[in-house]
Amino acid sequence: MNFNIEIPASKNELIELLSEYKNKKYRIGAGCTDLIMELRKKPEDDLTVINISQINDEDFNNIKLSNNKIVIGANTNVVKICTNNEVVTNFPTLKEAAQNLASNQIRQVATIGGNICTASPSGDLICALMALKANLEIIDFAGNKRSVSILEFYKGVRITDLKKSEFLSSIEIDLNKVNPKNMYSGFIKIGTRKSMECSVVSLAYHIQLNENYKVISAGLAFGASAPTVIFAYDACDFLINKNITELKNNEIDEFANHILKYASPIDDLRATAWYRKQVLFNISKSILEEFSKTN
Repeated sequence: MNFNIEIPASKNELIELLSEYKNKKYRIGAGCTDLIMELRKKPEDDLTVINISQINDEDFNNIKLSNNKIVIGANTNVVKICTNNEVVTNFPTLKEAAQNLASNQIRQVATIGGNICTASPSGDLICALMALKANLEIIDFAGNKRSVSILEFYKGVRITDLKKSEFLSSIEIDLNKVNPKNMYSGFIKIGTRKSMECSVVSLAYHIQLNENYKVISAGLAFGASAPTVIFAYDACDFLINKNITELKNNEIDEFANHILKYASPIDDLRATAWYRKQVLFNISKSILEEFSKTN
């Protein structure tokens, strides 16, 4: 591989570089765990890699509370997400997705922004962030900001809403409407070698209940079974106002089918399309069956 490298020390320097390179070929990387592999497979001539790993910015590199939201800087590494108390308490689906991403060594350098912008259909953090209905703050080369829901961010296979000369600055997640005790949140990943393997199928769920176990809010997303990670709108709507401990078998099957109808998997080296659909159906059922067993 042969490319130029720029290493900005601040977000302002990054913005200046984006302005300088707006008509040139460049890629942004932080941990570069995916980017290096991609460039090895498909080298690009006259490319500049803007390495943002050395940016010294408290907001860009960490997690904080602000205005009843958790704000995660796009340059935050995955280990911080696994261990942050606010994430662990409020968003188990994101904590579990982070714990399942690659190896501990890779989690030390891989960033949440990199996982989002790589736009893999099997992206673990993407799946959890969709279930949490996160919003993304994006900044362009002129310093202008805009916000987009992660549910609207992916336009196709590895295609995002991110425009040239823009970068992802932060991720915002609304805090729960209910006490964390009235929350059912998790992440299921099916792969041949667990965390070191890309998902064969994954499912993230974040369900909030009232004191009578009725669903007041639901987020469900799955990965590795469509061109992008998919948010299952109809499955979420199906759960609203239902008592999650009293669902009958036919209702649980109906719920799983509401998820499955969004799936359009392919055959590849890791699994067949048929297998992926069967697994997605089974794990979708399992999250409600398991909840019923514990209450």
